[in-house]
Amino acid sequence: MRHRKGGFKLGRNTSHRRALLRNLVTSIILHDRVETTLTKAKASRPIVEKMITLGKNGSVHARRQALAYLMTPESVDRLFKTVAPRYATRNGGYSRIIKAGPRKGDSAEVAFIELLDAEAELDAKAAKREEARNRRREELQKQLEASQAGDEGAQS
Repeated sequence: MRHRKGGFKLGRNTSHRRALLRNLVTSIILHDRVETTLTKAKASRPIVEKMITLGKNGSVHARRQALAYLMTPESVDRLFKTVAPRYATRNGGYSRIIKAGPRKGDSAEVAFIELLDAEAELDAKAAKREEARNRRREELQKQLEASQAGDEGAQS
């Protein structure tokens, strides 16, 4: 029986579990939204909340604590400069978990974990990606037309 045994084991040993959660929390802070399994999202949520609380504190000690947990200095900078000020007036509840259904390969329950109030930034990233995709598509279309024109000139 696992009565009163808190936390998620995630089927990993301690060091692997710690590394997985550190990577996941770093990715959430850098990208505002991450797709993962529901259990991993639930396990990482309290850690993300603690990191944002450290960011709101803003002291040198809090920055060092965040740097000790997060994997990259860029994520610490983003936490303290972008993410934490977004929640200056909010008392907790900085993230949400959205279920996305079963994954095709192994039928694992997939979920998105995202930071609240990041919709504008996520929409801007999606628009930029769509613009780049359209630009690439147009370039490929031009290359295809040029190669077809070259082939027709060679045949005649």
